[in-house]
Amino acid sequence: MAKRPKPVHQMTEAQFENMFPIGDDDASKAYLKARRWPDGVRCPRCGNPAVYDLPSRKWHWQCPKCAPGGNTGYRFSVIAGTIFENTNKPLRQWFKVVHLMTTSKKGISALQIKRQLGFGSYETAWSMCHKIRAALIQPQEKLGGIVEVDETFIGGKDSNRHWYKKTHVRGGADKKSIIGAVQRKGNVVTRVLERVTKKAAFDFVNEVVSDKVSLLATDAWDGYDKLGEKYPHGTVDHQAKQYVIGAIHTNTIEGFWSIFKRGVVGTFHKMSAKYMPLYVAEFQFRYNNRFNPDIFGAVINGC
Repeated sequence: MAKRPKPVHQMTEAQFENMFPIGDDDASKAYLKARRWPDGVRCPRCGNPAVYDLPSRKWHWQCPKCAPGGNTGYRFSVIAGTIFENTNKPLRQWFKVVHLMTTSKKGISALQIKRQLGFGSYETAWSMCHKIRAALIQPQEKLGGIVEVDETFIGGKDSNRHWYKKTHVRGGADKKSIIGAVQRKGNVVTRVLERVTKKAAFDFVNEVVSDKVSLLATDAWDGYDKLGEKYPHGTVDHQAKQYVIGAIHTNTIEGFWSIFKRGVVGTFHKMSAKYMPLYVAEFQFRYNNRFNPDIFGAVINGC
């Protein structure tokens, strides 16, 4: 039996406070500068490395290419072109929100952020969290090896409705549908759909799964039937109490859904359909960086 990987220790509260002392926004700006431009400051507009400091304004530079004559034109700061631009919150507070979001396995609500950091309004915390979630959206990738595919639905159970409100639609007519694929011991890719149809499922698998996959494991839903024409496809029938057949199971992707749904129920309580992709992106990013000891830095790189 393969050994489980050792847990990765993320940045602790004490380490965060040491790196970014309260009242010292220069430490945060120095960290962001080093992350954005490890080989030296470049102009966010044209990429020109030959920029010069503005002595009168710390953490500001000017680009000669974007400023003819060298004394007028484009001046930029360390936060220019990032999600932190045009904010009235210190950079350290943004970093604190990032730290809280990355170290909370099931997420942290905007209301809790507001209470913990003492923000004046819920809307401020909500906006900051959503901007960070948007920065967590990762480029598409192809999954290989053994891949599991499954779908889930977010919303109330049809069986709990009054008889005249039952929809008798797969997943429920007013539920949000999410499909996902995970590579064993690898990354997960998810997609929020209007409805999980046979075509949507087939298109999703073709987009995210490599042609060289060794096994594609799904449940027995007939929407996956055509996958066997292109991939080595194996299924388990959950309705028949069939969960594992050799290497064929969907336990890994179902484990991811379990974490996500616990976040929905226990942390956020309710997610709007409009912003569901951002919440899914947050959980996907944390899962894919579960073995990354510098997940905080990875978030800052994307901001």
